[in-house]
Amino acid sequence: MQTTEMEKWIKDFYKMRNWTEYGPFIRLGFLMEETGELARAVRAVEIGRDRPDEKTQEDAALRKDLIEEMGDVLGNLLVLADLYDVTVEEVFSSHQQKLTQRFSSEKEQVKSP
Repeated sequence: MQTTEMEKWIKDFYKMRNWTEYGPFIRLGFLMEETGELARAVRAVEIGRDRPDEKTQEDAALRKDLIEEMGDVLGNLLVLADLYDVTVEEVFSSHQQKLTQRFSSEKEQVKSP
């Protein structure tokens, strides 16, 4: 699935569920909630949870949870971007340009083997 197809699918799905009715501040709250859940999933993968009230998960289940939480973050970010009529391509291009300009002097200092 290409990014434009992915954006359209998410936009359509969220619209069907009336989730696009929320304004940017509420959407940002959802994004932060999902980011916290992603942080929890990363922690579980990297150092475990170490809680007696939680069952230890197998690596496959930890990975599945990690991917699901990344998807929730991505979905909320795409809906937020849509509220401002911003595409993934614009975000990536801007980010790429910023990093390239910011670190271009380092690139020149790094020598190829």
